Amino acid sequence: MRPETFEASWAGGWLASARHCPSPNHGPRPAGALIDLIVLHSISLPPGVYGGPEVEQLFTNALDWDAHPYFGQIRGMEVSAHFFIRRDGELVQFVDVDARAWHAGPSSWRGRENCNDDSIGIELEGLEGEPFEAAQYATLSQLCHRLKERYPVTHIAGHEHIAPGRKQDPGPGFDWARLQHDLAWSSAYFPDAVTGANPPIA
Repeated sequence: MRPETFEASWAGGWLASARHCPSPNHGPRPAGALIDLIVLHSISLPPGVYGGPEVEQLFTNALDWDAHPYFGQIRGMEVSAHFFIRRDGELVQFVDVDARAWHAGPSSWRGRENCNDDSIGIELEGLEGEPFEAAQYATLSQLCHRLKERYPVTHIAGHEHIAPGRKQDPGPGFDWARLQHDLAWSSAYFPDAVTGANPPIA
């Protein structure tokens, strides 16, 4: 899916216009979970290498651990996210948004622990500290709007904000001011750390 062909239709918790690549790494959300948080991540495999199948292979438990020396550091990991946005803006979905993906790990936000329970995980193809592409921001903005139309989203944060000291993504290369401008969402949706220097958007 490219930004110019983005469609808003859903089939359950699957966005119909995303490319579907189902992951086995998911489970049910707790009863009564309020899906009100979007968590942004960055990922590339091997680090800094873009465009290959490795991220999709990781999230579907199909990665060849011996194919690159770095993979030995993550051998056996079983992880997933709901969505993955490639450098060219393509959107891939791995997990039904109504289900619990395994992206946040030990985490806390808005007074709640275990952010996997009530969040939507979005991975951006990129490296911590490096800039992201215009096509990724375009897809991310549209995706966030579609999610907010279907789910009671009131917060958006980075992995670095919900797991400080443990995670650093998406990192300083991510332009939070640009995203806030594109979405035209109030500063109340965003972490204080990324809005303190930005004027609030009504």
